[in-house]
Amino acid sequence: MMFKLARLIPGLLLYGIADAFMIRAAVGVDSWTVFAQGVAHHTGLSIGILTNIIGLAVLLLWIPLRQRPGLGTVLNILLVGPGIDLGLWLLPAPEPMWLRVAYFTTGMLLLAVASGIYIGARLGPGPRDGLMTGIHNRFGTPIWIARTAVELTVLVAGWILGGNVGLGTVAFALLIGPLCGITLPLFDPVTRREALETRRREAAEAASRR
Repeated sequence: MMFKLARLIPGLLLYGIADAFMIRAAVGVDSWTVFAQGVAHHTGLSIGILTNIIGLAVLLLWIPLRQRPGLGTVLNILLVGPGIDLGLWLLPAPEPMWLRVAYFTTGMLLLAVASGIYIGARLGPGPRDGLMTGIHNRFGTPIWIARTAVELTVLVAGWILGGNVGLGTVAFALLIGPLCGITLPLFDPVTRREALETRRREAAEAASRR
C-alpha cells in the first residue's frame, strides 16, 4: 500500500501541474478545465479549488449509480486542485505563440505521464472516470457514449460560462487517448502484461490463418 501511495500522490500532483501548463498556454484546455474556468469567472474562486469542488460534486453522483470510491478517488479530489494552483503560481504566463504551444505540449505530455503513474497505482478511479463507468454499469450505456455525452455537456456549459475553448481543446481530445495508450503500459505492469497477451493472441491468430 505504501508503495502505491508513493506513486499515487506524486502522480496526482503532477496531473494538476500538467493542467496548469495547459491553462497558462491559453490555447484551449480539456472540457472539465473549461468548465472550471467558466465557473471561476463567475465566482472568483481559483481553478484549483473549483476542481476540488467539482470533483466532490461528481462523486456525489456516484451514489445513485451505486459506485464505490477508493482511496485513489478521494485523493484525486483532494490533490489535483492544489497541483493546479501550485503550477499556476510557479508558471509565468507566456506571450509568444511558440512558447504557448510549447507550454501546451509540455502539459499534455506531462498529463499522459501523470495518468500512467496514478492510474497504475490501482487505488480507485478518479471521480470523472467513475462517473462514466457508473453510467455504463447502471444503465447499460456504452462507455464511449456515456463519456462523450458527459464531456460535451461540461464543455458546452464551460464555454457558455466563459471557459477557454480553442485548438488546444481539439488537440487534447484527439491526442490524450493515444498518449495514455503509451504511458499506461509503461507505468502499470498489469496493463503492460495485458497488452503483451493481446499482441501474442493476435499474432497466434494471424499465424493460424496463414
